[in-house]
Amino acid sequence: MERNLRKERVGIVSSNKMDKTISVLVERRVKHAMYGKYLKKSRKFMAHDEENTCNAGDLVRIMETRPMSKNKCWRLVEVLERAK
Repeated sequence: MERNLRKERVGIVSSNKMDKTISVLVERRVKHAMYGKYLKKSRKFMAHDEENTCNAGDLVRIMETRPMSKNKCWRLVEVLERAK
């Protein structure tokens, strides 16, 4: 049996104050239907960080997973870039 592809997102860690959880802000650019102007839309995802490795400002890749709590159904895949 084959497993379905899971969604992946790249975003910036906005908070790491929780235990084994990070808040990731993901931005995307959407073209306005009438005016053609590109708008920034953003959304926050709660992601599971098992080793508490991330800090605020890090660029990370997260992947969809089973629900781990009420708000958390994403997990950290890798840290792409550390915050300065």
